[in-house]
Amino acid sequence: MSSSFENYFDNQGNVKEDLLQDNPWLRYLTETDNVYVNAERLESISSLTGKETLMYVFKTLDLLEEVTKRDLLTSEEKDIIEKTLKWSEVAKGGTSCQRDIWKSKGYPLDIHNLASAEIYKENTGDSDIVYTLIKTHGIIGQCIRGEISVSANAPLLYYANDDKINLSKILLALNECIIRGVSDDIWNNVNVSVKSLISNIISNELKEFSSEYRLQRLCPKEIEFFDSDIDFFANEIFPKYELWYFEAALSDFDMGQIRTILQHTLDVINASKENVRHLNFKPLSDNLYYDYEGKKHINVYKKRIIEKYLLDSAIQNVDIHIKIENESAYIDFKFSPVCEKLIDFCVEAERCGLLTFEKSIIVLYDMFGFRRDAFDRLNNEDKYLSTMNDVTASTKDGIIDYVVGDTVVDVGSGGGILLDKLESKYPKKTVLGTDISTNVIETLNQKKQREGHNWNVQVHNFVDTKLDSLVDSIIFSSILHEIYSYTDGQNGRFDIESVKSALSNAFDSLNKGGRIIIRDGVKTVGNDIRKIRFNSPSGLDFFKNYIRDFGGLKDIPEDKKVLNIDDDSLTVVGDINLIREFLFTYTWGNESYAHEVQEQFGYFTLDEYKEYFKNLGATIIYAEELLEPGYPDNLNKYLTLLDNNDNEVEYPNSNCIIIVEK
Repeated sequence: MSSSFENYFDNQGNVKEDLLQDNPWLRYLTETDNVYVNAERLESISSLTGKETLMYVFKTLDLLEEVTKRDLLTSEEKDIIEKTLKWSEVAKGGTSCQRDIWKSKGYPLDIHNLASAEIYKENTGDSDIVYTLIKTHGIIGQCIRGEISVSANAPLLYYANDDKINLSKILLALNECIIRGVSDDIWNNVNVSVKSLISNIISNELKEFSSEYRLQRLCPKEIEFFDSDIDFFANEIFPKYELWYFEAALSDFDMGQIRTILQHTLDVINASKENVRHLNFKPLSDNLYYDYEGKKHINVYKKRIIEKYLLDSAIQNVDIHIKIENESAYIDFKFSPVCEKLIDFCVEAERCGLLTFEKSIIVLYDMFGFRRDAFDRLNNEDKYLSTMNDVTASTKDGIIDYVVGDTVVDVGSGGGILLDKLESKYPKKTVLGTDISTNVIETLNQKKQREGHNWNVQVHNFVDTKLDSLVDSIIFSSILHEIYSYTDGQNGRFDIESVKSALSNAFDSLNKGGRIIIRDGVKTVGNDIRKIRFNSPSGLDFFKNYIRDFGGLKDIPEDKKVLNIDDDSLTVVGDINLIREFLFTYTWGNESYAHEVQEQFGYFTLDEYKEYFKNLGATIIYAEELLEPGYPDNLNKYLTLLDNNDNEVEYPNSNCIIIVEK
């Protein structure tokens, strides 16, 4: 702790006992077992200490010291702000007994500004400006986020023309401390809006933001809103309710799902005939998140079940749960015992990373009809897309130099890294991304809205059909091997006809002079033998799992794939293509094993590619195979690659780049 507030703490970092009696605000925040944190601001759930609110208050008090010196606040102005900051969060604290007492008095503890104001008045007898500032604490920020009407600042108007205080100066300093206490970045983004709104308050102008503006603030990931969405919020939500933790709970749902949740909530409120002013989504926000690899993630297993309910509320596995108390409706979802066990299993299976568990997850979710589509990966979609964005970009950068014409298509856009590169290099071209996964398209649209991109995306599968209109360049970057590996055609998976179909439809989608640009895996010519010597038994165990689970290379007889496994020397001997496929799966590690083992990276040799395009009538502009340096750089730490005479050899080529023209 910095600045003058160090005197609140002893050498062990604990609040000094003798200060608690004279500072009830400090006692409430210190002596509490109530952990009340907005999940939106957390890096991980497990990082919670229970002291987050206390430390936030001290951070705002430290910031006040900085602002006081910079803006030359008077001692009276500083005292008003300091009292406000000290007391504005007390409703989040208190012992269980104390909180029960507050509840019995009707203090709405989850609407902490209102409850904290009453607790302050109860302790001090003061109902003047500090009481009013606590009561309106954070509302300016909530107005800017679209959660609350500007008219909620009305209590401040009483002091707007008070010559004894500079309300504008106080509000600006107070809100800077409040918002910077959360994040300097947020303050930098909103300080102009804060100053503008404060100016309006001082001028007695509580002009409301438009419903469309508020909706855009509430749902920043949405690309556009229908008039019916705007009308719904304008008529049914904004005039009647204040929204709490809306974005924290609902940011991963689309507008149709959000409206369904709100309509269910309104139905319960109307049926209860109780007076409700606040819609509080904190219970749902707390319920939706869990830790994976030390970081907070949305629980996609819960989300898929909720999505199913929102499509058909008659299902028995989950139900919306609305609790009404102290003029607040608390929104959450409750799962059946079967669903709770299913969710727990999926979370633990995901952490194991084994293929058998992943298959079990898919089977179970399909049994209940919870997956969106056949391409719904369920677990760790965001991590997978992030990984796709982080892989070696050397050849990915180079291939876009071959783009021609006005319209370029990135097939299987994944995390969107190539879309960004295309947009940056060719700002005047029309850039379109396609993917067969609804999840990927949804995530990309959110990225587009969040980062302000001009490219567009759509669901499309080249295996099934060509594009609706002709384009000039089509890029297949590390996607054809996935088409080969996952498309379930007449001959099952790993059928080269799926690749040929995709390329044929792409060729038919080109204008004359248009190009297909490919960067992908390449198959090794011949049936040479290679040996791997692992540095540890774990590598050999990985290989044994791999040969059990890998279903590709159908053109190689099973008895020719692996010729020998020696546990004593930690060596394996096999066909060069089997060894190559294993090596380029092994480099991804255990975390990605369940996905990567299902893929065959090389399906055409370079000559087979050339022959196919020649028969298609294409002109080959460029064709080369290469070894991505990242593979040996990583694998050399874990193994040595040898020929059949135990001589160390180079790795087989991993990738090829092919450009053809129509």
